Formats: sequence, C-alpha cells, structure tokens
Amino acid sequence: MTRPRFNRILLKLSGEALMGEGQFGIDPDTAARLAEEIKQAKGGHELCLVVGGGNIFRGLAAASKGFDRTSADYMGMLATVMNALAMQNALERIGVDTRVQSAIPMATVCEPYIRRRAMRHMEKGRVVIFAGGTGNPFFTTDTAAALRAAEMGCDALFKGTSVDGVYDADPKKVSDATRYETVSFQRVLSDDLKVMDASAVALCRDNDIPIVVFNIREQGNLARVLSGEGVATIVQNGE
Repeated sequence: MTRPRFNRILLKLSGEALMGEGQFGIDPDTAARLAEEIKQAKGGHELCLVVGGGNIFRGLAAASKGFDRTSADYMGMLATVMNALAMQNALERIGVDTRVQSAIPMATVCEPYIRRRAMRHMEKGRVVIFAGGTGNPFFTTDTAAALRAAEMGCDALFKGTSVDGVYDADPKKVSDATRYETVSFQRVLSDDLKVMDASAVALCRDNDIPIVVFNIREQGNLARVLSGEGVATIVQNGE
C-alpha cells in the first residue's frame, strides 16, 4: 500500500524510550540515538515532538499508591520537562535547532507554550518539543500529543513504540497475532487495541489526523516510514 505524504508531523515518544536498557531515568546514548533518528527524518518535513515522563514519574501509578491524583499528575508533567530538555540537548549537540515549550510556564528553562510562536519555529525549520502535557491533571501525554497535533495543523501523529504496528493482540504474548496495515479509529476504540488512550484516539478521529504506529527502536525506521517505506500501521477514518 502506498502511504500518503506527510509534511508536518508530531512525533510522540514514551518516556521509557529514553531509558535504553535501564529501568529508570535517561540514558544519554539512547537520547543521542533518538536525536539522530529525528535528524535523519527531518529533511523535507516540519517536525514537533512530545515525550512522556514515565521513565521518571508516573502520576497514575503514584495515585494508585496513595498520592493525591492532581499533585501526582503535576509531578508527571514536570518529568516531561526534564525529558524535553534532555532531547533538546541531544538534538542541539548534532546541530538540530530546537525549542522547548512548556504548558506549565517556567521561563528560566524553556518557553511558555504559545501556539503561533511554535508554528513560526516549525516554519523556520526548528524542532519544537512540547512539554508539561496539556498543563492540566487527569490528561495523559497521549492526549497532549493529539491536542498539539491538532493545534499545529499536523498531517499525522507518529507514535514510536517497541513494536512495528497495531496488532489484534499483544504480539509479545500471542505468537500468531495479526498486524494491521491500516485500521479505523472506530475499531481501535471498540476493540480496545491500546494504540493510545481513548481521548487521544477520539481527538485524532474528530480532527482527521492519522496515527502512524511504528517501531522507534529500529535504527533509521522513522525516516523510512516517513518516506513511505518501513513497516507501520496507519490508524485513520474509515475501514
């Protein structure tokens, strides 16, 4: 199947993508590899980025252990700022001009989130990293990614994972799980296919933003998928 051409994309990475082989925190070598992936993919594309914070702090997990949910979610949002600064450092070390914008204002370390300024940065070829989630508790970074993709007028949301697409069952547990080449938003929601959380999927559906799910751990894969090669699943409107 020939994939459509995407010019402006938002790349969503989990915080765990920065851990490498570790169990916690940020692995500098892994951050450097991801930065190289983004640099390779950047040619001819406008690119922005959302990174989760699960490698440092998970608000929902903390809330289940007795933390106040609102406070826990704010702590998770602060973790995403740390990851965004780590990715900014990795990207700028290899010559990629980058800006971090946070939904929680912290002027000494990054810009506040301002939509028009973010769009101008992208038009000038800079990679914009959105941190701080949506700025509100009870929303995941998946939802923040979908929201920013809609606000930035992105052609697609690329979800980098540890598998090469969307399956009808967990391929790590079910050996004969079937991978979808394309799948509808409605099926993802009705079959609970765990692509992203339901509010993020619904937001992409309502704004007709395809979600492209691919394996970010495979070297050079982001650039291949962007060029129409590589293995990925596109979640979109229709069957």
